[in-house]
Amino acid sequence: MTNPSNILIKYLPILVWTKKYNKGDATGDLSAAIIVTLMLVPQALAYAVLSGLPPQVGLYASMLPLIAYAIFGTSSTLAVGPVAVASLMTATAIQPFSAIDISLGIQAAVILACISGFILVLAGLFRLGFLANFLSHPVITGFISAASIVIATSQLSTLLGYSVGGDTVIELVRTIYDNIDKTDSVTLTLSIITLLFLIVNKKYGGTLWINIGLSKFWAQTAVRIAPAFLVLLGTLAIKADIPWLDSVRTVGDITGGLPSLSMPNTDLSLWQALWLPAVLITIIGYVESISVAQSLALKRKERIDPDQELIALGMSNLAAGFTAALPVSGGVSRSVVNMDAGAVTPAAGLITAFGMIIASVFIANWLGDLPRFILATIIIVAVMSLFDAGVFKRTWQYSYHDFMALIITFSMTLLVNVQSGITAGVLLSIGLHLYRSSRPHTAIVGHVPGTEHFRNIDRHEVEVCPDVITIRVDESLYFANARFLEQRILEVLAENKMTKHLILMCCAVNDIDGSALEVLETVNEQLKTLGVGFHLSEVKGPIMDKLNKSHFIELLNGKVHLTQFKAYEELSCFNTYSQPNN
Repeated sequence: MTNPSNILIKYLPILVWTKKYNKGDATGDLSAAIIVTLMLVPQALAYAVLSGLPPQVGLYASMLPLIAYAIFGTSSTLAVGPVAVASLMTATAIQPFSAIDISLGIQAAVILACISGFILVLAGLFRLGFLANFLSHPVITGFISAASIVIATSQLSTLLGYSVGGDTVIELVRTIYDNIDKTDSVTLTLSIITLLFLIVNKKYGGTLWINIGLSKFWAQTAVRIAPAFLVLLGTLAIKADIPWLDSVRTVGDITGGLPSLSMPNTDLSLWQALWLPAVLITIIGYVESISVAQSLALKRKERIDPDQELIALGMSNLAAGFTAALPVSGGVSRSVVNMDAGAVTPAAGLITAFGMIIASVFIANWLGDLPRFILATIIIVAVMSLFDAGVFKRTWQYSYHDFMALIITFSMTLLVNVQSGITAGVLLSIGLHLYRSSRPHTAIVGHVPGTEHFRNIDRHEVEVCPDVITIRVDESLYFANARFLEQRILEVLAENKMTKHLILMCCAVNDIDGSALEVLETVNEQLKTLGVGFHLSEVKGPIMDKLNKSHFIELLNGKVHLTQFKAYEELSCFNTYSQPNN
């Protein structure tokens, strides 16, 4: 019987790390939380604006969701909160509702977070974390690279002093051009200066501060909090009522204080309209989060539980949904900073959440005079690192099929919309998997002289037995590829009419489902009719157990051999070699 305390520990990792929490851990977590909070305040405001939501929604998404992750998460360094790509996807999903009423748009964002949370928690409880593996790396890279371009392009009009909308880069560029006469020269000048400052700071700031005399830690800290410095400087400049800044657009009123706990809108039509975007946001958010969590865990030799991470991210999104916030996930840059700044346990996230609460209560109202162009430059610089130009060349050189998946996902995201892009990517990932597994690699193998090994006759110098053909299949056999194998066997027999025995080498076969078993039975009958023995070699134990439960072994027109070498011995192949193949 399962011990209840073990169940609690399994689903509440906070019970594990708090037992050994000490003063040293607290010091590291506190220093990391201070730095991450200074990063997160401007990012939270910026990503809320990117989503088409009031700025305070970003602050709300950086409070209770972080506490929820600290309770349920297994990563000591993953920093949860609003992120760029999910914010763009949220903006696309809620735009039809925001166009009617901004309060309806907020409700739509809340519903997105709730649906995402429910999906993630259920997936975690049913241990479905493996499903994320079906989304290939080229597809993810293509989507994120295209999304980064869309995000950056969407902020260009803000740098010019006005705002336009659009789902695609082409629409955005066209509307920006059509409204170019609205450009504010002061805003444009300040935007260029700010953008250059942030780019130079990100690329050379650390070296510059070290040359001035700061330690590496404080130099990196100065670089990371530079956006917060700009937020402070820009807000003070507007509050100073400098005449030539009158044309600069500001964020506007920010509702300070804490979010109220509330139930999401129960209008079924809203939920039905938003379930697909929510699923797509869930997929991208989880893949991005688990990727960075595992990468950082590897550096610390820690273990991440993918299924528990589903639950943790799900609870974080439910927390966002019940506090009027947008969907959240693990942020790459903030997580890296969190680790580098000294985070030891998820308590760093707890402290960050309290830091965001303090910011919302005491300075949110004051930030209403923050210039919009500063948030736009922060977003642009943040997404610059998401674009990977080299992936196109690398993928083309390595795999044509992966390149096609990459370019189609990239193009659809860029030219249609983000939902179409990721939908195409998901379908392509599944389609490519099915295509590849439905046409498994097979090879006719021969004996490597002087060894017990067998290799592809087209790649190695091997000895072959004239009347024995061995086909190695490099894939598990299931309903989608069984007929392909049958066709391949018949083709080989047609090309080798002197064949007396055919051996199916199963060293790479990890499973044989019911459909594949029926096909093997059919092949057995066909070979028996042709007077050809049908043999299997190197069948793995679990598969052999399944075959023994069927009638296949009894009906087999041949034998199951422990190894391929033994099969050759029993069929007297070593006495009848032909000339080695080249």
